[in-house]
Amino acid sequence: MIKIVMDSAGDLPPEWIKKYQIEVVPINIHIGDDLYLEDVNLSKDRFYQIVEETGTIPKTSQPSPEQFKEVYRQIAEPGEQILSVHITSELSGTYQSALAAAGELEQEGYQIEVFDTRAGTAIQGYMCVEARKMDRSGSRMEQIMDRLREIRDQTVIILTLDSLDFARMSGRVRALESLLASLLRIKPVIFLRDGTLEIGRKVRSRLASLDFLVEEVSRRVGSRLVNAAVLHAHDLEGAVEFAERIKAVLNVKEFFIEEVSIGIASNLGPGTIGVIAYPASEGVGR
Repeated sequence: MIKIVMDSAGDLPPEWIKKYQIEVVPINIHIGDDLYLEDVNLSKDRFYQIVEETGTIPKTSQPSPEQFKEVYRQIAEPGEQILSVHITSELSGTYQSALAAAGELEQEGYQIEVFDTRAGTAIQGYMCVEARKMDRSGSRMEQIMDRLREIRDQTVIILTLDSLDFARMSGRVRALESLLASLLRIKPVIFLRDGTLEIGRKVRSRLASLDFLVEEVSRRVGSRLVNAAVLHAHDLEGAVEFAERIKAVLNVKEFFIEEVSIGIASNLGPGTIGVIAYPASEGVGR
């Protein structure tokens, strides 16, 4: 059996992580002089509480090569295959850390494939799920890697931010631009392009931004059978309502709702809602 690893930006429901035997390497969260591990000793609720109390966003950093080596050694013996799937290298150094760890362990006989999703969040999680299903069905590593590249090339990721406050505090946008957007009640729509998140449209209300997401993902996907997910940052109620709209316009095979990781939320902020979708593979085992 192939060992499958991802970082905590993969945004996969805990029950799926367990079902598909996926090892998660947590992102590092820095609060003052203290180091926390996402979902290990720092919850998402506590993260938002800290931001509200202090008015600042804790710093995040990628796992170090040493952290990856420790995980790889824990889950596999030399000679066993490991697939390590990670958030886009355009936004994080996580992929490079995993690559460095894999290179060092290669000398000890480990066989580690490190994959740059050029995306992240739920699509990263879905890639791990597909890899496990193919592994259980007897597919070779080369076939699995081909499928991951196929998913990467056909992924749709669209999100809308409730405000630019977190993006301003994290340094993603200038304070003046954030203030202007707030005064005009602008709701930015974010697209994934070439491994990075870019503001693709600015609409004037929350309802209009969600309407646009539904229309845009429907236009891009059409009637194809897809796996999809709705993502949210601290807004489960809004995500559940939005999910019903998404499922009504898409031909969905698999679907889930999940809260985005702290690493992603620190740049997008509470109230963010998004959707991911990609063409489903037919005939893949469970």
